[in-house]
Amino acid sequence: MRIEQIDPNFLAGSNLAGRDFVWKDACNGEFELRGVMKDEESGFIRIPRDVLTHFSEYVGILSTHTAGGRFRFRTNASAIAFRAKPLHSGMMSHMPLTGSDGLDVYINGKFALCVRPVGTNCEWFEGMYQNNQGEAEVEINMPLYNGIKTLLIGIEDGEVFPARKYTVEQPVIYYGSSITQGGCASRPGNSYQGFVSRELDTDHINLGFSGNAKGEKEMAEYIASIDSAAFVMDYDHNAPTSEHLQNTHEPFFKVIREKKPLLPVIFISRPNYESNPKESDIRRSIIYKTYENAVNAGDRLVWFIDGETLFGKEERDGCTVDGAHPNDFGFYRMAKTIAPVLKEALERAAEENKR
Repeated sequence: MRIEQIDPNFLAGSNLAGRDFVWKDACNGEFELRGVMKDEESGFIRIPRDVLTHFSEYVGILSTHTAGGRFRFRTNASAIAFRAKPLHSGMMSHMPLTGSDGLDVYINGKFALCVRPVGTNCEWFEGMYQNNQGEAEVEINMPLYNGIKTLLIGIEDGEVFPARKYTVEQPVIYYGSSITQGGCASRPGNSYQGFVSRELDTDHINLGFSGNAKGEKEMAEYIASIDSAAFVMDYDHNAPTSEHLQNTHEPFFKVIREKKPLLPVIFISRPNYESNPKESDIRRSIIYKTYENAVNAGDRLVWFIDGETLFGKEERDGCTVDGAHPNDFGFYRMAKTIAPVLKEALERAAEENKR
């Protein structure tokens, strides 16, 4: 017997029957798209296909995962509904389906609902929000470890208006590993970028590529080509060896800095320090050396965050699902460490740009 038969609170989807929704394709131009690009082949993509030719097949596949992708709009509708068709089916053994494949919706900056699978085959994901707040600011966070073929937005008794602007309109770019991509948050808005972006009201682009952020020069060149507000360099976990990290980390930064002399850059080392303290020490010193060399060269727009501090001091063992990938608690703690540093970086960059 399934749990839904025992406890109806676990029923997936929403009862949309008999409702008077006007269904709109999310890509019809009425809804603002952030963090990903429309793609004819996969629905959405995080890196343009002509740029993907420089990387492995795996980066190409992971780029179709919509981590960091958001649709935004305002509406005075009495109810808002959502229907999404995922790019592929499949479940991860240690990450909730609501995070890997689902969507979550924020109304006026607060979490409102998960868009979850209907039935057991996960062919469609559905959700509905009954709006009692008048005009609502809506943000839909897209799946972290899947893509979307189709997203329909249902508007009942209302209109759609343009989304308000972020306080920081240029995106903050995050480059890194599966942790950066969002594994293993219970829903997309609980990635550390989600927490940080809501706290600071910033746009962002998630370039986390699970197991495949190797610090390639071509990736640095692509990142440097994006009009951005800041860059968070977080790929320690995916450098296969400390020697690889040594050979790529500072050169990667120098490509960015050569093209973007006034871009604030934050370096982060791995958060699960205790999994291998000796190796973590070596890697941390490599990353810190990149930071130190930049500071000694007169660079005022670099910051270093020691990954060992990201999970805090108490209950660190409660921050991951498997000793490496953060759960929501871990991502929240990461965000609370990263956000004040990013805030300082953005403020200092604004000052430097006035000179």
